[in-house]
Amino acid sequence: MPDSDYNSMQDILGADGALAAAIEGFRVRSGQIEMAAKISLAIKEGKRLIVESGTGTGKTFAYLAPIILSGQKALISTGTRHLQDQLFQQDLPVIARAMNMPGNFSLLKGRSNYLCIYRLHRAALEGRFRTRSDSENIHSITEWSSLTRTGDISEVESVAEDSMLWPMVTSTVDNCIGSECEHFSECFVVKARRDALEADIVVINHHLFFADLMLQEEGFGRLLPNVDTVIFDEAHQLVDTASRFFSKTVSSYRLKNLCRDVVTEELVAKSAVRKLADVARSTEKSVADFRLTFGRENTERGPWNDANASKHINGLEKLAINLQNLHGLLEVASVKSKGLANCFRRATDILQNLQNFSNQVLPEFVPWFETSKRGFNLHMTPINIAQAFQEITSEQETAWVFVSATLAVNKKFNHFQDQLGLADSDTGIWDSPFNYRDQTMLYLPRNLPEPNQPEFTQSMIQAILPVLEASGGRTFLLFTSYRALNMAAKLLATLIDYPILVQGDAPRTQLLGKFKTLGNAVLLGTGSFWEGVDVRGQALTCVIIDKLPFASPGEPVLKARCQALEEAGINPFFQFQVPNAVISLKQGAGRLIRDEKDRGVLVLCDPRLLSKGYGKSFLNSLPAMPQVQSLAQVTEFLRNIQ
Repeated sequence: MPDSDYNSMQDILGADGALAAAIEGFRVRSGQIEMAAKISLAIKEGKRLIVESGTGTGKTFAYLAPIILSGQKALISTGTRHLQDQLFQQDLPVIARAMNMPGNFSLLKGRSNYLCIYRLHRAALEGRFRTRSDSENIHSITEWSSLTRTGDISEVESVAEDSMLWPMVTSTVDNCIGSECEHFSECFVVKARRDALEADIVVINHHLFFADLMLQEEGFGRLLPNVDTVIFDEAHQLVDTASRFFSKTVSSYRLKNLCRDVVTEELVAKSAVRKLADVARSTEKSVADFRLTFGRENTERGPWNDANASKHINGLEKLAINLQNLHGLLEVASVKSKGLANCFRRATDILQNLQNFSNQVLPEFVPWFETSKRGFNLHMTPINIAQAFQEITSEQETAWVFVSATLAVNKKFNHFQDQLGLADSDTGIWDSPFNYRDQTMLYLPRNLPEPNQPEFTQSMIQAILPVLEASGGRTFLLFTSYRALNMAAKLLATLIDYPILVQGDAPRTQLLGKFKTLGNAVLLGTGSFWEGVDVRGQALTCVIIDKLPFASPGEPVLKARCQALEEAGINPFFQFQVPNAVISLKQGAGRLIRDEKDRGVLVLCDPRLLSKGYGKSFLNSLPAMPQVQSLAQVTEFLRNIQ
């Protein structure tokens, strides 16, 4: 790379740089400077760059420094709201002050975070509240609405974050009527977007990025054409997020909201279209009836072709007939009010998706379903999103930078590039500066049964008991399934005296807070605890993972993608399933060392790491930890760091 880029980043991130002078205890990292210089070059040349940045590299400042120095307009997209807030409230102001380059920064949230004045008035007019508390809260929200500058509902501390009122007074892409709204000039979403369009740097999240791409409403300008650089932090989440947004979905949530909005709008408009409200209520009932065809409390997901027994098909047909009737009445009523016109547009869109799902006329899409306790989603998900995403990154002269701690498999980015159509991108890997060789140990227990054996979880728990004792609790126990997690929780309750915290017993933030406070707890988690969890210091000295995190082979989209690879002459297990599992394992393993002073043991209980050839792909993708199979070595190491 040119010396000028490296020298510029050295002036900001080096020992005598701006950050060292401004931040007490700032540590210089050579990898951070090199990474920043590489990103600086990509920004100048408008290129695509994929970067893996190990824990402790300082990736945030490594991309913020060149963005601010460039003076260009930039969009930073994160995977989580937590990182979004941290970037906007902490990291951006700190580095901008240090560089003496104050800018106009904007934090843009999803529309569900902003009050909708139109829907607030409709909710107050309808007046159907479940409790006296709801009625009182709507008055509080109304009073606040005349005082707030941003319309950000987090300002209303007197109303619970999970209150059922918020969906009634915020908008969705579905029910927003855009520039035709009588309150458009004072719309908080419009104001937030205008601020974002005027900002030098806008901080959003992946969900919002794709929502903006799909937004077709008049008056809501897209952000993307106005920026010179796009940074995706936590880029490993992009494939899943993009797949959801490129899907065509029919949800019980959308259908119920449509039916309820029809009733509310008809109350105001009085369209005189006979039985409009009655048909809306009948359609809402058919939504509930269709959900019941899957059983009252069952939660499941799978390919539609495996689920479409006659009872499901009949329920879906009844739902489609009711929706078709509602659609016909709305077409007549739509001329009576903007609200009813919006409902007609929504009904048209949902009906089209429902017909696509029922008739399966899109061969490049996979039909599948998922149910919750009271709802359902019917999805048509594209088998391949590479072309669609490639078109996004190729349609304008913009620098695209993809950053994560977990993108490479065996030090290569082929898997990530293939999924998103990024084959011609430049790449770079900067390993963690932490001393894994001296501060960690990788323990692979001997003589455990194969993971598909019924006795595996019980044997695994017995094998790790001495480890839990040696670490004094202070352990994350990560599982690939809720079934194994629940079985382990019951077993451990009778085997250890340390506090046991189980995912699902309380919100994640509460469990983590308790884990840190107790100082000797064992936390059992799956799913969301594999990434985005940061526990530093001695509260966490051991991470134990039960199995290699392969996705379920029956998962419908995975199944279809594997079949497509087979038809193309590609082995889906080695070219798709193994790389996906490697990246997931790297995320779980990354919970162990979060600071340069942290020490601890990673325990991987899956014997396939040594018995199968593909196990090397997993081991080679982890940091360079000393690998042992001796329990005595592990217990001695752990006792020495207590």
